[in-house]
Amino acid sequence: MAKRKRSTLLCIFLSILVEAKAIMVVLPHVTNALPHVQPHALPTASYYFNLKAKANSTDPTTTPRFLSSPDYRMEYSDDAVKIRSEFLQLLRSRRTAEVPLSVEPAQPVRDPLYQETPTPTFSEAMESCPKKEIPNFKERLQEENFYLTTEAGEQGRLPVLLLKLKENNLKRRPAIVFLHSTHKCKEWLRPLLEAYAARDYIAVAIDSRYHGERARNLTTYRDALVSSWKKGDTMPFIFDTVWDLIKLADHLTQREDVDPSRIGITGESLGGMHAWFGAAADTRYSVAAPIIGVQGFRWAIELDKWQARVDSIKAVFEVARLDLGKSAIDKEVVEKVWDRIAPGLASHFDSPYTVPAIAPRPLLILNGKEDPRCPLGGLELPELRARKAYEKANAIENFKLVAQPGIGHQMTPLMVKQASDWFDQHLAP
Repeated sequence: MAKRKRSTLLCIFLSILVEAKAIMVVLPHVTNALPHVQPHALPTASYYFNLKAKANSTDPTTTPRFLSSPDYRMEYSDDAVKIRSEFLQLLRSRRTAEVPLSVEPAQPVRDPLYQETPTPTFSEAMESCPKKEIPNFKERLQEENFYLTTEAGEQGRLPVLLLKLKENNLKRRPAIVFLHSTHKCKEWLRPLLEAYAARDYIAVAIDSRYHGERARNLTTYRDALVSSWKKGDTMPFIFDTVWDLIKLADHLTQREDVDPSRIGITGESLGGMHAWFGAAADTRYSVAAPIIGVQGFRWAIELDKWQARVDSIKAVFEVARLDLGKSAIDKEVVEKVWDRIAPGLASHFDSPYTVPAIAPRPLLILNGKEDPRCPLGGLELPELRARKAYEKANAIENFKLVAQPGIGHQMTPLMVKQASDWFDQHLAP
């Protein structure tokens, strides 16, 4: 009996090794000219991920289930500098011609484009943001609308909305960058911008790639995702907007009204992913609070928990399914799409590697405990590794993960309050 049991376990282990075979990604060397990403002196980098698991049942007919730490382990490098350097190389690999950063004045957007119907009109969560009561607030509020040129081409024109209080004496203030969710735009974030501006922050919002002023119709973002799958020349899901955030940090740190050492970043859903990767990629974002965005992409594939995330941008997966000759979307389709439109998202740039790279800067991760798009199980390994990174830096108080009970994929007033308190604690206007 013992011999048969050992044989069964050996077969299970071998099958797992075959299914979870090592992934190697080699990125071409690209000269790193941005000092804030702290380049690592390696011409190329290879990342191997060896996934180890054990069965949660001794029944040989039961499919082994991958578990989170300590049963689900990855071999990894603690070198956050290397991660940032290699991520920058990836971003550069799909850029159009780089151009000098420039600023072009713009007009306020009177009729913003939302790529969803019906058009959203109100957010209880954003309206609940703590706001200081200031006499004649509307008269004291100063608004700037402008475009930053982040690269050549139409999508290299980054629309920016900035709100702040008018001051008689010029002083440097902390700035917070806000990122919107899928199909929305920077104007949607105005209640948050005004609430933070009233508390003497410089509040900044942008349109992410193929959204807002960077979109032409209700299908612009969907079409961009499909095009990326077909051509492999852009990264509209998360990564291209992170390039914009690096360029936005260039601009903010050059402004005379911004304290370059106090720039925070936050966002909701897709915006939470942008905030997560923006902070991982660029150390000038000194405090981060991603909301319902951080998740484990590899974990979701291995445990078959990818459906809710895929459904949020399903069109590109349906096209990929047809191209791959599949009758239904499965984990192979999911993995191939991520590898194509956001290389490394489900491997060496996944949350177990990029979340710890934010250490020792203050990081607050806010999720819903029942969120199917960001399953809590997928955060166990990133949380474990992040805690180790923060402990190693003697800054464990700078890391916090909060999962609100009974909440799915939804930004709540409590999350907005918690993010607001986090920024007040660490940036202190």
